[in-house]
Amino acid sequence: MAIIINLDVMLAKRKMKLNELSEIVGITISNLSILKQGKAKAIKLSTLDSICQALDCQPGDILEYRADS
Repeated sequence: MAIIINLDVMLAKRKMKLNELSEIVGITISNLSILKQGKAKAIKLSTLDSICQALDCQPGDILEYRADS
């Protein structure tokens, strides 16, 4: 897939664990884990907004486009 999810990078930069983010955002750990692993087929903008607020970052810090080679 050409969209890369850098959630693990942002979590590390903020020294936050997935379970902490789950509690703040109100999303299950399993759903965040699916997103973190890049296995999610979609993400709601409201979810992305909540994650960005919790991590104090921009959507571009989490989502990255890489052209397929």
